[in-house]
Amino acid sequence: MPHLPEHLLAGYRNFMSGRYPAESGRYRSLAREGQAPETMIVACCDSRSAPEAIFDAGPGELFVLRNVGNLVPPYEPDGEYHSTSAALEFAVQSLKVKNIVVMGHGRCGGIRAALDTNSAPLSPGDFIGKWMSLIAPAAETVSSSTFMTATERQTALERISIRYSIANLRTFPCVSIIEGKGRLTLHGAWFDISTGELWVMNKETGDFERPEL
Repeated sequence: MPHLPEHLLAGYRNFMSGRYPAESGRYRSLAREGQAPETMIVACCDSRSAPEAIFDAGPGELFVLRNVGNLVPPYEPDGEYHSTSAALEFAVQSLKVKNIVVMGHGRCGGIRAALDTNSAPLSPGDFIGKWMSLIAPAAETVSSSTFMTATERQTALERISIRYSIANLRTFPCVSIIEGKGRLTLHGAWFDISTGELWVMNKETGDFERPEL
C-alpha cells in the first residue's frame, strides 16, 4: 500500500514533469532567498475555492491562510492557541505584506452551519459551531428575514461575514497601525463557484461589485 493516496502521487508526477521544470529557477530562488509575497489571502478551507487557482498565482506570490468560513477572530492576546492570529501576525510583522484580502465564496458550508441553528454538532466538541459563533449576531439577523429565500440569506451572510472579518482585522494593533501609515490595504472579495465570477468589495460603500476584465 502506498504511503500517500495514488491520486496525490499521480499529481506529484505531473508536477515534477511539467510545472516544476518550467519554474525550477523560481523555486530555487525562493529556497535560497525566502518568500516575500505582497499579498495575504484569508480564504475558506473549501476545496472548490483555492486562491492560488482563482488568481493564477505562482509559487511565492500569495501567503494563504485557510480556515472554515474564511473568518478572522478579534484580537485576543489571552495566552491560548490562535492559529489564524498567528498567521496574520507573521504575514504583517515578518513578511510585511502590503495587502490582506478576505475572500469568501458561494455555497459555503460554514456559513450554512451558522444559519442552521437546529443542526446537531458534528462532534461533542462542536468546534465548527464555536468557530462560526464569531458571526452569530449577523447570522441571527439574516436568519430572521422572511423576505429572502434560503439562497439569498446564505449569500448575504457570506458577504456580511467578509465585512465582519475586515472589521476584526482592524482590532489587531499591528494591522491598524500599519494601515494608518498607508503601508497596508485591506480588501474583501467573494467568489461564485458555479460561474467563476469574482465580486470585489467597494471599500467606501461595502457593496460587492464585479470588476471589469
